[in-house]
Amino acid sequence: MNHSSAGLVIWDVDGTLIPADLRWLRRAIARAYGIAQFKVVFPDKKVHGYTDESIAVDTAIASGVDAVAAEAGIPAFREAIAAVMQEGQRELAEVQPPYPGAAASIAELYGRGFIQTVLTGNLRSAAEVKLQVSGLDEFLDLRIGGFGSDARDRFQLPGVVAQRYSALYGVPLDSARVVVIGDAPNDIACARHAGFRVAVVAHRIARQELASYEPDLVLDSLDPTLIVAAVGSLLSSGGSPAAR
Repeated sequence: MNHSSAGLVIWDVDGTLIPADLRWLRRAIARAYGIAQFKVVFPDKKVHGYTDESIAVDTAIASGVDAVAAEAGIPAFREAIAAVMQEGQRELAEVQPPYPGAAASIAELYGRGFIQTVLTGNLRSAAEVKLQVSGLDEFLDLRIGGFGSDARDRFQLPGVVAQRYSALYGVPLDSARVVVIGDAPNDIACARHAGFRVAVVAHRIARQELASYEPDLVLDSLDPTLIVAAVGSLLSSGGSPAAR
């Protein structure tokens, strides 16, 4: 692929391509901070759409760890999440199979000339395992992806993608030729912050609630025909003024 591609599609991972599951974070946080798994307390409304390191710090504090110790435990958390994901590959395949249409949508977009990557709060070590075990990595260019290990603030990750895209493909990333596909309000806000088009899939949040955050499109599934049409429509029309 090269910079004359049809455009760039950036996928979120958890909740978009595969179901979200907090068991991996729970295990890694428990291991990193010496907390029993049943005592790990995730903070309300600060999990989905955030980066793993920010979740780890906030969760450690909510679970009784001193704030200074919570921050100091991040190197141990990075090691723990990498180990947990490697150890859990068989379980991952069983409990988090990709959503119907995910692999076919990625393959169809690839066949139509789109470059594709991910923007995810997962650390790279976790994201790579999830995508590989799910069989979704073949047509994704993870060299230009944005991961939670690149920045604690998710809003910085589009800049990471743009920088890597430019370095690899030799041209600046045109924000008008980018579509983000996610599933959460933070995916919408992050895409808007970067000037990207954004479609969200109503996998775990109702259409009406997602529409209230004003994405370009709300989709019901990852049906390949639907996804290709949505991406094409957003890039050809400059986006939709209201969620459909």
